[in-house]
Amino acid sequence: MTVSGYMSIIKQNIQVNRPGNQIVLEAGKGNAQEKSFASCVDLGYKKDVKELLETYFNYLTVEKGASRHTLEAYSRDLIRFANFMAGLGKEGAETVTPEDVMAFISELRVGGLSANSVNRSLAAIRGFYKFLPKQGYKVVSPVDRLLQGKTWMRLPDVLSPQDMNRLLEQPGLSKNPAALRDAAILELMYASGLRVSELVNLTMNSINWQAGYVVVMGKGRKERVVPVGRSAYDLLRRYVEEARNDLVKGKSTNFLFLNRSGRLFSRQGLWKLVKKYSRLAGLEDKVHPHTFRHTFATHLLEGGADLRAVQIMLGHADISTTQIYTHVTRERLKAVHKKYHPRS
Repeated sequence: MTVSGYMSIIKQNIQVNRPGNQIVLEAGKGNAQEKSFASCVDLGYKKDVKELLETYFNYLTVEKGASRHTLEAYSRDLIRFANFMAGLGKEGAETVTPEDVMAFISELRVGGLSANSVNRSLAAIRGFYKFLPKQGYKVVSPVDRLLQGKTWMRLPDVLSPQDMNRLLEQPGLSKNPAALRDAAILELMYASGLRVSELVNLTMNSINWQAGYVVVMGKGRKERVVPVGRSAYDLLRRYVEEARNDLVKGKSTNFLFLNRSGRLFSRQGLWKLVKKYSRLAGLEDKVHPHTFRHTFATHLLEGGADLRAVQIMLGHADISTTQIYTHVTRERLKAVHKKYHPRS
């Protein structure tokens, strides 16, 4: 979805022109004029909040390299925040206090949002307030001194090698184009640990056939190289040579994985594919698309791979994100010890 697509969502959801829901973003220069929440103060030209948010999302996309999923999440967070503050009758962005933000956070928690989701909302608000001075607004961020809530570390769901092998066998190796495509997708997910968005956006140019790796555009538009291994390589080759042309349907497209209509294979389609084959393998409750990424990392570390190498292959900016998989391997070691050691 494009930035303009997000703005159509914003226009449908921001409360405007309602008594008691007045809010003003005051400029760093000129006289402040009270307007509805839908509009800002004149900075030499009219710029309403929807346009300001659109500028912000363009900034996130172009300068920060934010993914469309980040944009989608931040737009929801900022709409929710803006409507809450408008409901409090705040007169300007500079009048929002840390106490107001804490009230907003309490509202989110009462509404059932997890600590991770609340922290993401805080990040969206913090980013927006950092952006306002770039647009000429003199504001002090009400979230700078607020700490993120503590979250319990949730160990990722991981399949055993036996369960993963059973899952990978489900599409079969028939000459059915869809089955070959599905087999290639599942094998590549396990072989490379790609995120869903990274996999569905692969193109024919993403694969280096001679060297046996894929070039991936990850979060923040950072490019990385990930080996795919012999099994995934062979299935990808079969899919491209024997099945992809049947799925193209005469269309002109460079995307690697296509649906039955010859269009880009969607994230929703991938979710359905994973659920279908996990159900056939008797693993339905344990598997979602990201399980392949978790399992990829865990099996590498259990096999003795270097943590830094796994971080690079996963595309994690911070190695602490990768370290969660070391906890998984420790838990497994403890389970093995307890099961097999005579004095456990």
